[in-house]
Amino acid sequence: MTGLVAFTVLVALVGLERVAELVVSTRNARWSMERGGVEHGLGHFPFMVVLHTALLVGALAEAWVRQPQVPSVLAWSMLALVVASQALRWWCIATLGRRWNTRVIVVPGMPPVRSGPYRILRHPNYVAVVVEGVALPLVHAAWITALVFTVLNAGLLAVRIRVEDAALATLPTEEATRA
Repeated sequence: MTGLVAFTVLVALVGLERVAELVVSTRNARWSMERGGVEHGLGHFPFMVVLHTALLVGALAEAWVRQPQVPSVLAWSMLALVVASQALRWWCIATLGRRWNTRVIVVPGMPPVRSGPYRILRHPNYVAVVVEGVALPLVHAAWITALVFTVLNAGLLAVRIRVEDAALATLPTEEATRA
């Protein structure tokens, strides 16, 4: 299998992983809304969908059009980061359980999660997104896609994290729920 075909399979697998995420997200969003969940930040969500789709399409298009020579050390190190970012993403999903979805929905009265990767980082899922956004295209030296996604994603995350932090600030602290 050529490197370009292998890269195409990798991107297709990441795309299938995204479909699995959407299935979990839809189920979890429904669960949250049934419990009085309140959605925040509707305005940026369509841009997020387009940007994340463009990452996959752009990486493939750039790789097939440019057909760059890819140093093995770059391909393998970036593949390791892609796998690590997927592991972190699914750790986040498992830790949040029914409360994880791709939107910003908070259920009133439920304190923020502070276990799993959330003990270490405030927004570990976004660390996974940033790492994947750089590493996935670079598995096949699609540096233009990596650069464009990273710049646009930085702007998106500035908005998203602000929205998410404001939404989380409406929830009780763990201490308040114990009292």
